[in-house]
Amino acid sequence: MTVVDPETPRPGSLRPLPGELVASTSFLLKRLGWLAKEQAVETYEREGLHPYHHAVMAVLDEGSSETQGAIADALGYDRGQLVGLLDELEERGLVVRRRDPADRRRHIVQLTPDGKRVLARLRTLARRLEDDLLSPLDDQERARLHTLLLRVAQHHLPHYPKLADAREQAAGG
Repeated sequence: MTVVDPETPRPGSLRPLPGELVASTSFLLKRLGWLAKEQAVETYEREGLHPYHHAVMAVLDEGSSETQGAIADALGYDRGQLVGLLDELEERGLVVRRRDPADRRRHIVQLTPDGKRVLARLRTLARRLEDDLLSPLDDQERARLHTLLLRVAQHHLPHYPKLADAREQAAGG
């Protein structure tokens, strides 16, 4: 089944969505998720990167180094997909990989100084994208939305940090 891009309506097809769909929180989350992903991909591509690269670099920034497997597991990425992402980041000089001296079968990955600079730029892009997406909400509404979405994520995705831990991580603590 082919799905038409929800952000590109056909001429003459702009009619209200059925009330059943508008009343569905999961439908709204999916539609907004498509929009957020499309905008993020377009924005990151202008930097020659992808949101997946940003996620990999963010994991690396929280520790001094990680194994390829640990990065893939933390993000829920396929290990083969991660190798391709790391190849791209390494080609740009944003990460380095070296053999783990304790286990020669594994690779340890670290951000380079250039990687840290690019990550700072990507964080700015991500904040801009989020600010644009959430522009109809004030700061309190944004915080409440985040709290509720995090609670749902924690229920379904057990590796998500508890709320206090997530706030501490976001504050850089």
